[in-house]
Amino acid sequence: MKKIVIAIIVILAGVLCFFIFRPKEKEKVNYEVFEVKRGNIRNTVTATGTVEPIVQVEVGTQVSGTIARILVDYNSEVKKGQLVAELDKTVLEAEYKSQLSLLYSNQNEFDYQKRNYTRMAGLHAQKMVSDSEFETAEYQYENARRALDKSRSDLLKAETNLKYCMIYSPIDGVVISRAVDEGQTVAATFNTPKLFVIANDLRNMRVIADVDEADIGQVKEGQKVIFSVDAFPDEYFEGEVTQVRLEPIVESNVVTYEVVINAPNPDLKLKPGLTANITVLIHEKENVLMMPLRALRFQPEEVDGEPVISKQPAAKGSKSVWVQNAEGLACKNVRTGVSDGIYTEVLEGVNAGERVVTGVELPENASGSKKKNAPGSNPLMPNMTGQRPH
Repeated sequence: MKKIVIAIIVILAGVLCFFIFRPKEKEKVNYEVFEVKRGNIRNTVTATGTVEPIVQVEVGTQVSGTIARILVDYNSEVKKGQLVAELDKTVLEAEYKSQLSLLYSNQNEFDYQKRNYTRMAGLHAQKMVSDSEFETAEYQYENARRALDKSRSDLLKAETNLKYCMIYSPIDGVVISRAVDEGQTVAATFNTPKLFVIANDLRNMRVIADVDEADIGQVKEGQKVIFSVDAFPDEYFEGEVTQVRLEPIVESNVVTYEVVINAPNPDLKLKPGLTANITVLIHEKENVLMMPLRALRFQPEEVDGEPVISKQPAAKGSKSVWVQNAEGLACKNVRTGVSDGIYTEVLEGVNAGERVVTGVELPENASGSKKKNAPGSNPLMPNMTGQRPH
């Protein structure tokens, strides 16, 4: 029995030692990988702006009075020289007639004084009138001439003011604003009252965008622009940068610059005043090898698990990435091109289909799912994966 008990104890001790001193299994490391593929790389600048007509004219009046007639309304199409409104002419017609009568009176006075001056000049030459009488006749003639000239100017002014009662369109276009009604009195004492706003051609619009000072250095004339408006959230419009204005605009210590973007509007969907969310395409390359920028920042830690089969120092002008294959992780040197902030162009070093490592998968959370930090998942960044919006 003693031998049996001793044998059992020895066996149990051996089993216990086996479990205590057996080699531990290596921890398996799961990596986040990205398969190098071809796509489009876009480097963009985003901003907001306002849709405006290219040519927009405020129509006013230079005389005060009461609006007698309004011949156009909102959205009315007008031609250059078309009558759009008329002021009451009663007062200005009376002023014109008064100046006309005064002109006739001054004309008669001038004619009389001219004849008198001519007669006195002849008599004075014959020494039949004194110098004083001749000078008086000359003085009266000169005053009559000046009064006649003033009457002509006053009559021209009264006639011009009378014509100003007729309000004409200065351009071909569409009425987008009407600020007065019939019977309303307008006063042009200190400034010109605004009656209408006429836009020249709503089929050719523009967007005035405010670009931050940190981005304005990248914006150039001729660059392509894609923008959207809240009125058509699922539709994108295209334009082009036509002007980068040099005047800084400072609001709340924030400096921006106005960028003018042409916006063709053949379907008349864009309306004046709409807010546009613009994306200026700084760089755009199509069908290039691409991978996430995170792959350039990844470095494997010293952990048990996936073997590192090769590692070489990065050559001058290149960067290192880790590629996962059947044997483990291999370090490769790559040269990169343009970047959009999430992805970068691959010029050489890796090929399409190779799996570059971008990070390590985190352990399972309480719900049993693995946490990942996928490249390009920042919700605050615009879509830069190369897929053109339609």
